[in-house]
Formats: sequence, C-alpha cells, structure tokens
Amino acid sequence: MEAGPARGAGRLRRRLGSPLQIVLLLASFVLAGYAGTRLPTDDWLGVAVWFVGAALLHDLVLLPLYSLADRLPRLAGRYVNHLRVPALLSLLLLLVWLPLIWGPPDRYAKTTGRPEGTTHYALHWLWLTVGLFAVSALWLAVRAVGGAVQERRRARNDRPPDSH
Repeated sequence: MEAGPARGAGRLRRRLGSPLQIVLLLASFVLAGYAGTRLPTDDWLGVAVWFVGAALLHDLVLLPLYSLADRLPRLAGRYVNHLRVPALLSLLLLLVWLPLIWGPPDRYAKTTGRPEGTTHYALHWLWLTVGLFAVSALWLAVRAVGGAVQERRRARNDRPPDSH
C-alpha cells in the first residue's frame, strides 16, 4: 500500500491535473485579471455583464451542443473535426467581435480610429467564417485524395504476382 502523503498527492493530482496544467490555469487567470484592469473604466458594468453572459452562453448553450456533436459521430463520421474546428473558431470570433457588431458604431470608432460601421465587422466575421470552412473543406479533400492513393497502393501491393 502507498504511504498516506503519497496517496493524498495522487488523489490531489487526479482532482487538479498535472503541475503544468495548474501553472497554465493560474497563468490564464493572471492574464485575464491583467486584461480586466486594462479595460475601459467608463463601462465596468457592461464588461461584467458581457463576461457573465459569455460564460453562461458557453456553459448553457455551446457546451451541450458540441458535447452532442461528440455523441453523434455518424453525422460526420471520422471527419467531425473538419466541421467542429471551423465552427468553434467562427463562434469564438463572433464572441470577440459581438460588441463591435451589435454596439453603437461611434463608440468604437473613437477608440480604434476606424470609422467603419458595425456592418464592416459583421462582414469581416462572415468572410472569415467562409474562409475557415473553405480551408477545412480543402484539407478534407486533400486527406480524401491521399487516402484513396494509399488504398490503391496497398491494393496493388497485396495483389498476388502473375503466374505466367
């Protein structure tokens, strides 16, 4: 049997993860805290509502959706990541740009120096989403062609030699 402290350390490691995971988690909290102190000071309530809303949106809507996608592999087969990765990146970009898309255009024009309206950011997000899915589809096509070529080579090598 293990000694008491060693057994306790193993239980703590199973519960919290590896030391590297703990350090990375703490570093992300420090970075988020630093970003929070650098936010504009005139709208703390709006920032707090946005952070809480983003957490609730993720936990109550997005997490069940991509957990469901993991449980239904027949929908996309082994190529599920070719749909999941661009969709998650697109949703992340939408979450980041949502204040710019929905907010008043003059609010961010003063801060960024860019006079474009909210449709500018919405179109950028839309084109980036199209690009992400196009790159993913291209990568899927490359994988499919490469797999077909490997299957042909394997079938050619497995064929018995001619007995002439």
